[in-house]
Order: sequence, then C-alpha cells, then structure tokens
Amino acid sequence: MSSETKSAASASNFEVDPHEHSSQSHLRATRLVDGVRVSLTALGLLLGLTVLGTSGNTLSVYNTTSVPTNNLLPLWPDEFDLRPTVALVVGSAIVVFASILSLITSKVPKLRSRSPVHTPVSLGAPFLGFAAAMIAMIFFYAVNSSTTVDTLQSWSCQWESVGMDMQPYFGTLCRESKTALYLSVILVPVEAVILSFAAYQTTLERKAVFIAQPRKQGSPVPSA
Repeated sequence: MSSETKSAASASNFEVDPHEHSSQSHLRATRLVDGVRVSLTALGLLLGLTVLGTSGNTLSVYNTTSVPTNNLLPLWPDEFDLRPTVALVVGSAIVVFASILSLITSKVPKLRSRSPVHTPVSLGAPFLGFAAAMIAMIFFYAVNSSTTVDTLQSWSCQWESVGMDMQPYFGTLCRESKTALYLSVILVPVEAVILSFAAYQTTLERKAVFIAQPRKQGSPVPSA
C-alpha cells in the first residue's frame, strides 16, 4: 500500500459525518432547553403552591368568621365580593396541576419512552398554566377595580392596623392577600417563558427525529 493510500485511509478515520454531528448538536440543545424548562416549571409549581396556600387560607378565614354570633357585631360588610380571591385560588390550583403533570411527564422514563416528541403534554400543560394565571389576573383586576364593593383584600387591608386577639387577624389577612396577588403577577411571565421553552423544545425534538431518520434508498450520498 502506497503512502498516499495510507494517508487517505488514516484521514478518513477522523472525518466527522455531518449528519451525525447535526444530530448530536440537536440532542445537546434539546437537553439544555429541557433542563431550563424543568427548572422553570419547578419554580412555577412553588409559586403556585404559595399562592394557593395564602389565598386559600384567607378564603377559609373569611368563611369561618363571616357568620356573626348573637354577641358580636359582624366583622364583614353585607355587600362583599369574594370573586377576586376565588379567582386566585382556582388559577393557582390549575397552575399547580399543570406543573405537576409536566414534571411527571418529564421525569418518568416510562412516559417519556412512549414517543420521541411529547407534544400534547409538553405544550398543553404549560399553555394551561399560562392561561390559568393570565385569566386569574385579568379577572382579579377587573373585579377589584370596583370602588363601591369591598373585596377580601381591600377590607382586610383597610382594618389591618386594628389589633385583634382572635380571628380574623386583618393584618395577617392583608399580608397574605398581597402576597398571593404579587406572586400571581410574577407567575404570569414565568408561565409565559415556560410555554416558550416548551414550544422551542418541541421544535428541536421534531428536528432531531427528522435528522435521525434513516436516509431513503436512492437519495444522493455526499462523497467522502
């Protein structure tokens, strides 16, 4: 074997298949995007649980103390609107459900092995969480803008300086209501970013599947 032949054979061993290189690049990008999406989904789950806990507690305290006894004056006004608080409870509950569903699908190998592209859950769960957070915020501000009817937040914050030795502790309810509201506001862009990463991940997965498909017979093969 001539030296030229040996050199050509040696060089061919180090040649990188462009098809394989592109597949590996898409795989690395998909893993990176998936890691970011999972981390943000965990953050959304934490925010959703906090909103659900705080807003749910304020609603529970109201239900417990809204019925006056014979010896006490009513603690809440006759005209009262609970819909903003209920919207936060329902919206955060849906976000929690969507986040848990997304995390389970991402981390359970048996579920991930069913299909190389998990479009229904990977896109459906973030979209459900984003829609729930957005609708809850729109509904909250639409109803809470009323200047004639009090809400749980407006009434409790109005009397937060009043010292109380029994429920309802208006100061605590005011802080919990504000916490639920502020975290719900943060939850909207978080869910929007999660949805964006899910859509990008789905695109990368589709490209990776296309690249990994065997070449059709008769298709032109680049010469070495």
